[in-house]
Amino acid sequence: MSKKPQRIAVAINPRASFGRGADVGDVVVQTLRGAGYEVTTLVEPDGESLWESTRAVIGKHDALVVVGGDGMAHLGANVVAGTRIPLGIVPTGTGNDLARGLGIAISNAEAAMNQLLESLEREPRVIDAGRIRGDGADRWFACIFSAGFDAIVNERANQMRWPKGRQRYNLALLRELAALTPIHYRIELDDETIETRAMLVAVANNTSFGGGMLVTPDALLDDGLFDVLIVQPLSRIAFLRIFPRVFKGTHVSDPRVRIVRSRRVTVHADTVVAYADGERIAPLPLELEIVSGALRVFAPEQRAD
Repeated sequence: MSKKPQRIAVAINPRASFGRGADVGDVVVQTLRGAGYEVTTLVEPDGESLWESTRAVIGKHDALVVVGGDGMAHLGANVVAGTRIPLGIVPTGTGNDLARGLGIAISNAEAAMNQLLESLEREPRVIDAGRIRGDGADRWFACIFSAGFDAIVNERANQMRWPKGRQRYNLALLRELAALTPIHYRIELDDETIETRAMLVAVANNTSFGGGMLVTPDALLDDGLFDVLIVQPLSRIAFLRIFPRVFKGTHVSDPRVRIVRSRRVTVHADTVVAYADGERIAPLPLELEIVSGALRVFAPEQRAD
């Protein structure tokens, strides 16, 4: 049994949830200190600086806690994956899909903080993580790698300066929907190579992305396999009909939706920039591998089914 952590680094995204992250971050730090932990607070003006400062100090700490959304969870995973340093999450973002998959309270920072304090008293949960290589990239992801229509929407939204927040993504989605066309992919799996035209390809370690869209509802964080989602060509009307079903995971019954499982995946396509955990990675092609037990996370106890 590993010893209880004493020195905790807390990395905070002050811009999460339109500035709410800074207030929650202060509460997290003070609560941990009040519980007797030695805490180092990490806040930087931009994401790149926060990555650098977190990496610089993590070796002197027993655990990392991130305060923010999936972007911060992505940062945390990349800092501690492959080490024995556990990761805690207090979700304050708009997506929070890794926290959701781990059973951490969403939209209730106090409940999430209480869960964290309880989890610090137990052995961390061990889960898988995906590793991405290619085009100079060497990154980890904990949730979902996307390389289709959703990634194109993310790419457009990141290029827009107005509007702010979720509305920017919605506007980007409407603009890209007008130009919706299938993409030709070559997808190399453990046991087969798939050549296909598709609207969306996602490689998942978790069930959801985009704030609860259950794109791969049967994915498990600790089964040593990716769930690879392939959505065959759809008309705009068909796309708009099937899209709402994603929030309940019932889209998988549509014959144009296929999910296969694999430990390794290589995705090829022209002019597609891939995203993982909502963060920009690199243009395709990219190689992905699931690494069993790569992450140790503080999470609520799993209930037996």
